[in-house]
Amino acid sequence: MLTPNVVPDFTGLRVAVVGDLVADHYLFARPGRLSREAPVMVLRHCGEEVCPGGAASAALNLWNLGAQTLVLGVVAKDFNGREVLRQLEQGQIDVSGVMPIDDWVTPCKTRILGSDSGRTMQQLLRIDREPDVLVRTEVRSAIAKKLASLAGSIDALLISDHGYGLVGPEVAKAAHEIQEAGAVCVLDPRGDFSAFRGISAVLPNLRELGMATHRQVEDLMSHAALAEAARELLCRNGPEKLLVTLGNGGMVLFTRDEPQGITVRAAGEQAVIDVSGAGETAAAAFTLALAAGLEGPRAMRLANAAAGVVVMESGTAPCPLSRLRSALPNAPQPSQVSQPAPVRG
Repeated sequence: MLTPNVVPDFTGLRVAVVGDLVADHYLFARPGRLSREAPVMVLRHCGEEVCPGGAASAALNLWNLGAQTLVLGVVAKDFNGREVLRQLEQGQIDVSGVMPIDDWVTPCKTRILGSDSGRTMQQLLRIDREPDVLVRTEVRSAIAKKLASLAGSIDALLISDHGYGLVGPEVAKAAHEIQEAGAVCVLDPRGDFSAFRGISAVLPNLRELGMATHRQVEDLMSHAALAEAARELLCRNGPEKLLVTLGNGGMVLFTRDEPQGITVRAAGEQAVIDVSGAGETAAAAFTLALAAGLEGPRAMRLANAAAGVVVMESGTAPCPLSRLRSALPNAPQPSQVSQPAPVRG
């Protein structure tokens, strides 16, 4: 039995990620002078980089935490797609399940960061470049077929949906086959996830929980309202675990045994620099923790600690295993919420 502050050994785990591969593009600049053309600051370019984002970021986190990692998804035959694949391969991640396709644009999120010299860069603006159409049905089917072939050969599956059309009923069917073969299956959702009924865990943020239960975010501000929405999803969509991420509000874990929720305060909340990629980090760590046999609350604490590491870094930075081991002993402990309410259905 591992003590609460020990990170399990993930090196024996084989984990697949399926989802939307995204390029995170960073432009770094320093303030120069006021423009003579308009009352705006002129920034002087001082560097840029492209990092794996979306499902690719989740894969990079899994690999950095020690798991054998393989990725399934699509990229365009453009610079961003090639660069994302190059960096994944550089990390010895299996990308044989990634399909380069012609009629596609690799989704790219360009973040412009700036600051005075000697200060930490802060995000000033984000520009998204996205494909005009969703992933075609025949492409989804081909990826799902590859995914289903992994049943019985992987320990866990992380489904990373960023709304570009890859994660649909075909992937859901394959995920159920993989779970029936004994793997942990975790969904990081974007829209409707009713097709994933019975999955091991779903990790919505507050906005995604609201979308799934037809509520506004403003209607989920109290814990009572949050728990009511969570109970509705547990009854209707039936995930074994529902982990709601609340940004600087921490996380809340709901199950049928704990319908009132178990909460944990956000790690690293006093030193947040950039929240980019924190969701993918949390999803990767939570998936590995469940696959390693940790119970829900301990898996949540580990995921929270991992997210707390990356928010203290600029850009989409994965969480190395060594940093997680250092951070976990100081991470907040989960606590039960009083006055449980029954789950019906």
